[in-house]
Amino acid sequence: MIFLAIGLVAWANIARLIRGQILSLKEQDFVIAAYAVGASSPRIILRHLLPNAIGPVIVAVTFGIPRAIFVEAALSYIGIGVKPPMPSWGTMIQDGYSVIFAAPHLVAAPALAIAVTMLSFTFLGDGLRDALDPRALRTGGMAGRRAR
Repeated sequence: MIFLAIGLVAWANIARLIRGQILSLKEQDFVIAAYAVGASSPRIILRHLLPNAIGPVIVAVTFGIPRAIFVEAALSYIGIGVKPPMPSWGTMIQDGYSVIFAAPHLVAAPALAIAVTMLSFTFLGDGLRDALDPRALRTGGMAGRRAR
């Protein structure tokens, strides 16, 4: 249920991104040309707009996963997230906090797991952003990438 609640809150950002992408793309020359040759609106949406708008959405979702993981862990830590028979990194950190000086590994292990998971998804999102960037030069290899 907690993941459903996080998803219900986070969908607005994704919807705003999709709307912005579609509004930007519908002014592009290839969409205007498709209208000019008589393509129907559903065909333009399915063949031109959605494939070109999906890249930034995938990247945004990939960057949103670490945020959702952190929100779930934080809510579980303060006691309003996942309840104790279900495992949660936030609950594990909360349980180990009372004995942090005697057994620091009880806090360090789940905190490290959260950090590594969030960092992995962040690197995945960064790699997808680089791979799906339409402005990147496509000459291949590192030589074709623009300097940031």
